[in-house]
Amino acid sequence: MVHAVMEVCGSVPPDPATAEALVDPAAPGGLGASGGPDAPFPPPPPYAGAWRFTAPAVDSSVPEVRHAVRDLITDRKMPVGDDLMAGILLIVSELVTNSVRHAALLSPQITIEIAVGPDWIRLGVEDNHPYRPKALEAEYADTGGRGLLLVKAITTEAGGMCDVTHTETGGKVIWSLLPLPIAGL
Repeated sequence: MVHAVMEVCGSVPPDPATAEALVDPAAPGGLGASGGPDAPFPPPPPYAGAWRFTAPAVDSSVPEVRHAVRDLITDRKMPVGDDLMAGILLIVSELVTNSVRHAALLSPQITIEIAVGPDWIRLGVEDNHPYRPKALEAEYADTGGRGLLLVKAITTEAGGMCDVTHTETGGKVIWSLLPLPIAGL
């Protein structure tokens, strides 16, 4: 039996140009509010940043990655309530499970990406398999095949979005972007 040992590759804070684009809705790809085009950008909250974890593409990595993501969210004091936390952990579990089951042959190691801005969290799982997965309707009696449908449903219900992005190395990142509660509301 292979024991999954996760390696933390480190925290990668976004560069100023990326952070500006993520906060400014007028910037290409902007996701948040900045207070207007002439307003200075507020400092990022203490929980903001980006992290990458690597794990072997084996079944035992699923709970280990889930626990690592939960611990990261808790340790960084991200504004995540119980319902959102449950959704985040289910999304991560499903995405890691998909990579383990469908991409392990071409991707013996997977990368889990967590990026957090002032009012959003992006979860991604990268593997080296080139094919874009499809969220197929599963038959009633099937015991599997609903993972991406579940990810899409949780993401949509939370008011977020999800998609697949191909990597420069020919693999893919399946990601989900979820809104965080705005502080003080």
